[in-house]
Amino acid sequence: MKSMIREFHKLNINVMSKKYIFILLVSAALGLTSCSPFQIRSDYAETANFNSYKTYKLRIDDLKLNDIDKDRVLNELSRQLQSKGLQSGENPDLIVNVKANHKKVTDITNNSPYGMYGWGGSFGWGIGMSRTWTSNYNQGALIVDLIDAKNNKLVWQGIGSGISVDSPRAKQKQIPEIMAEIMANYPPQRGK
Repeated sequence: MKSMIREFHKLNINVMSKKYIFILLVSAALGLTSCSPFQIRSDYAETANFNSYKTYKLRIDDLKLNDIDKDRVLNELSRQLQSKGLQSGENPDLIVNVKANHKKVTDITNNSPYGMYGWGGSFGWGIGMSRTWTSNYNQGALIVDLIDAKNNKLVWQGIGSGISVDSPRAKQKQIPEIMAEIMANYPPQRGK
């Protein structure tokens, strides 16, 4: 009987350990997938009937990018729109206007490795050291406007910022990612 109790106890600990490990792994995976380097937001007209839109046409008058990045943006945007059930057409329900911009960003990092009052905390002695680093870089943003072609009114807008404009390799990876995150909000979920 005692051996059965010991075996049951071992089995119970094994199951509980596996359960905690599973919960830890799931939590870590969710934490990693919810971390995006981009800031995404969207807005929409409450009166728009998004189910009625079946076709679109790209308008790129305001898309001031080099040809390589322009192709990346337009190809990914078309792919995202088609995955939502929209088809490109000459007599569209939606006009899709795409804009891009960038701004210079300065990051300032201040590090005080010895604390505010020097060595030993607030009752210690000595002089505290402080180091400051600055870095300058360009950060890009994409704006997608969906305009109802019948009344020429904006019905949905998605904005994503945080693209590393200074790195061609980063842009190659980030443009499709940010466009997918922007378009994840279309069609909008009413009431959210």
